[in-house]
Amino acid sequence: MFEVPEDRKYLESHEYATTDGETATIGITDFAQDELGDVVFVELPEVGDEITQHEEFGVVESIKAVSDLYAPISGTVTAVNEALFDQPELVNEDPYGEGWLLEVEVADASEFDDLLGPEEYREQTE
Repeated sequence: MFEVPEDRKYLESHEYATTDGETATIGITDFAQDELGDVVFVELPEVGDEITQHEEFGVVESIKAVSDLYAPISGTVTAVNEALFDQPELVNEDPYGEGWLLEVEVADASEFDDLLGPEEYREQTE
């Protein structure tokens, strides 16, 4: 069984977002990192770039596959997890903690309503 934290919302493509109201943290789920296998490279946007809900914002490459990353919400990138450039394995080791990908300034908080809740996401991965 994969970890699905209750304090996040999810995309069907296995990205998550959690927010404190103004800023959201984005990453990939425990299920996604397990399906990918060992992550060896992560390509992310730069601070100041805009990302748009449901559109591609980066790439994660593993020993098994290369997968596009899709934005669970729209906003302006305020931080990129630069530790991943030297230690991409953090995505595997701690996808909801040290393996986060981006922080964004939320453009429209109502977009969270379009995402899957933890129970809906859990059902999708079963």
